[in-house]
Amino acid sequence: MLHDLFSSLVSFEFSASVPLLVRDAAGEYRPAEADEVLLAAQRLLARRVRGCHVLTSPALARDFLRLRHGALECEVFAVVHLDSQNRVLDYVEMFRGTVAQTWVHPREVVKDALARNSAALLLVHGHPSGLAEPSPADRALTQTLKTALSLVDVRVLDHLIVGGSVIYSMAEHGLM
Repeated sequence: MLHDLFSSLVSFEFSASVPLLVRDAAGEYRPAEADEVLLAAQRLLARRVRGCHVLTSPALARDFLRLRHGALECEVFAVVHLDSQNRVLDYVEMFRGTVAQTWVHPREVVKDALARNSAALLLVHGHPSGLAEPSPADRALTQTLKTALSLVDVRVLDHLIVGGSVIYSMAEHGLM
């Protein structure tokens, strides 16, 4: 499977006959740098995600999260804030850690949810190792956050773990 993914990425890379162009400050067009393409893709996905029904479009949410977390070299814990209709209010990267862990402070998550008037949250973090399975610490954190947020009537709908291109949903696996 890894070979198939790699070979499809290589063929994609070399099959592009027309480069993507960007306009510089002088108004001239030039080939886009890889970082510029990725940034533009992140902005496009963020616009599509904001205000949409993420929960009825899991593919869109997963694409956005894969792009944001899939290639990070350290763990980042983020929150997707949702309104009472489960539309995206905001996406916030709250904590950044090391290659193997990050420290999440429940008080700060609750404070941020209240500041944004969130009705529900999706918790998200990446595993730079590429393994998307939740650790015992991930499970304990999820329960701690669910308990703390329930005290202020904010629901935790899912905790998604991004390991490279794989996303593990704790809700889909009955862990919520």
